[in-house]
Amino acid sequence: MRKLTYYIACTIDGFIGDPEGDATSMFKYTEGSYAATMAAEYPETFPTHAREILGIDGENRHFDTVVQGVASYRLALDIGITSPYNHLREFVATRSLAESPHPNVELIADDLVGRIRELKAEDSPLGVWLCGGSTIAGELIEEIDELIIKTYPQVYGSGMPMFGAGFEPRDFELGEVRTFDNGVLVRTYTRKR
Repeated sequence: MRKLTYYIACTIDGFIGDPEGDATSMFKYTEGSYAATMAAEYPETFPTHAREILGIDGENRHFDTVVQGVASYRLALDIGITSPYNHLREFVATRSLAESPHPNVELIADDLVGRIRELKAEDSPLGVWLCGGSTIAGELIEEIDELIIKTYPQVYGSGMPMFGAGFEPRDFELGEVRTFDNGVLVRTYTRKR
């Protein structure tokens, strides 16, 4: 069984965006040795058009599939990109889009958990990347096997939380912790089952 990994950026106080989901204030930290490290280790997490601009030419190292919510996907649609991760199999959880605007993008309107379980059961050496957002992370919290949290040195005070889920403690075990000269902290956690 392959892993579902929530690979996500957040503020020190655990928000992945402002109350509307905008995270552009964090972009200033995606530079230098931190950006170079992430590009080398997780090249597949950069959108296809950005990979071309940044000269990222690596093979997929961790994931061959990406799952995201419609709000995250809409960021690409709003700039005319219908398959932002064309180098991966793309799935978008949505009840608002009636049909996919791109053949590489499969829409999941119902039974998100069931579809994720099917993807995890596939035979592949690479995992499934949960890209965002808060609502589907909350729906899939029991299916998440690994967290890779890129914490940027900002405090929002309020905004969109990492998980849009009700209160229920769930335990994870801390693995690798890396710090970067721009103040970014990257932590990896594995789900305790």
